[in-house]
Amino acid sequence: MLRRSAFHAFLKSLSWLGLVLALDLFARQEGQLQQGMVNPGYQEKPDWFKNSFLDIREDVDEARQAGRRVLLYFYQDGCPYCAKLLKDNLSRADIEKTLRESFDVIAINLWGDREVAGFDGKLRSEKQFAVDLKVMYTPTLVFLDDDGKARLRIDGYYPAEKFRLALAYAGERDRQTFRDFLAANQARNRAGSVASEPGFMRPPFRLPAAHRHADRPLAVFFEEPDCRPCEEWHADALKRPEIAATLRRFDALTLNMWVKTPLITPDGHRIHADAWARKLDIGYAPSIVFFDVDGKEVFRTGAYLKAFHLNAALNYVLSGAYREQPEFQRFVDDWADAQRARGIEVDLMK
Repeated sequence: MLRRSAFHAFLKSLSWLGLVLALDLFARQEGQLQQGMVNPGYQEKPDWFKNSFLDIREDVDEARQAGRRVLLYFYQDGCPYCAKLLKDNLSRADIEKTLRESFDVIAINLWGDREVAGFDGKLRSEKQFAVDLKVMYTPTLVFLDDDGKARLRIDGYYPAEKFRLALAYAGERDRQTFRDFLAANQARNRAGSVASEPGFMRPPFRLPAAHRHADRPLAVFFEEPDCRPCEEWHADALKRPEIAATLRRFDALTLNMWVKTPLITPDGHRIHADAWARKLDIGYAPSIVFFDVDGKEVFRTGAYLKAFHLNAALNYVLSGAYREQPEFQRFVDDWADAQRARGIEVDLMK
């Protein structure tokens, strides 16, 4: 395979006319573009992102030699959470400084056709690379360590305060987990209570199927005290009639992810809530872990979600769509179209 560095030199030898023709061909292959040759919902990436030829192993080598690490940023045009990441997080001077000094940020289009030489050196399209990594949300951020292994993965959007902690953790070289890093570096009252909702299960929490409704999936909300996104859900999203009605078709409960609430897990093990959250690698509040009627985990959310995407996640599990459509983002797009066809206004950020 031609190394990307050699390919880079070859590209420099192209005439401007050849480059323009190549860009025009690429644009026509991407589909219908808006004025300015961009896809609908296109967001300009910061000019300090790495202009990579998508040989990931070569990118990791180059970053390591420079004392940096690689951050893979999976995005899609029209993604409101990607726009929020770019505008609300990456525009902050301290966050931009940390990223520019410590990471080579490489943007990868969830639906793109550019060739990626992955961790095994084999070529595949951007969209196939995303499938191989089981990317189901945008943005998804995969922070790689010096050896090209995933140090931290964020499936979705983190508000700026939590994102700063993620950057600090991703740049460390110790072996502690992100959860342990949060416990040591995030000042928070963890011993308080967390909110519940009408109809949610109450302790003692026995979660095997024999102790629940035989025909209902299980939704476990992992939360923490003094959590603004948790409070936002309980004050707004979970009170909305359509979401409340959907939730009534689940067995659902909330757990404080930091305290020793005793429970029996869906697979029959006695454990405390904090230990279970550690075992499940819960690092964001609120997170939801979904289990089918047999007690098998089938899906989870672990980042900031507004009401529309929360409702989409609930319906993804409740409908059983995860069995046939493993790509959650495709389900979301189809589900939004179905909502619009019924005359329901769809606002992704409300």
